[in-house]
Amino acid sequence: MSEKIITITREFGSGGRTIGKKVAQKLGIPCYDEELLEKMVKESGFVKEYIEEQSEDSVGWLNSILSYNGLTMTNQDKLWVIQQNLILDLAQQGSCVIVGRCADYILRDENILSVFIHADMEHRANRIVTEYGEREQSPQQRLNDKDRRRAAYYRFYTDMKWGKAQNYHLSLDSGKFGIDKCVDIIISAFQD
Repeated sequence: MSEKIITITREFGSGGRTIGKKVAQKLGIPCYDEELLEKMVKESGFVKEYIEEQSEDSVGWLNSILSYNGLTMTNQDKLWVIQQNLILDLAQQGSCVIVGRCADYILRDENILSVFIHADMEHRANRIVTEYGEREQSPQQRLNDKDRRRAAYYRFYTDMKWGKAQNYHLSLDSGKFGIDKCVDIIISAFQD
């Protein structure tokens, strides 16, 4: 693969998805986020809601024990294999942005720019309330729950620590820099 891929891993509410889409739009390359989920639906036969529940940010303790002991391949493991194959296939098609789904790990041996987007709790809490209308539980609790599940999923499938700066080429604070500045920084690093 000679094309460069941008992978974006993000804390919930940090704007990573928005940043990824804006980067792709400015570079004129595809961005895969929801599109990847739709491809997983077609490939797996599972409904979208089930895949959303079982992939990227969910690792049940029983599934972990069964998989770890080699007793069975869970539906979650099957989704991981499908996800991995789809991401590898997309990377072969040309430059693109892939948001989440451990793409940084899956493509670690390829020509990628891996980015982690984060922000402080107050910024993210305000963002999920204004952008997504999140109000069912406290925004801080929702952020903590979602990030904890993402970290567990990432650790389970990659054996690496999610969000650790050394695991990424860039780690950007979207609360400090703002969405547009993060986009500019990523594009600059991509083009170097």
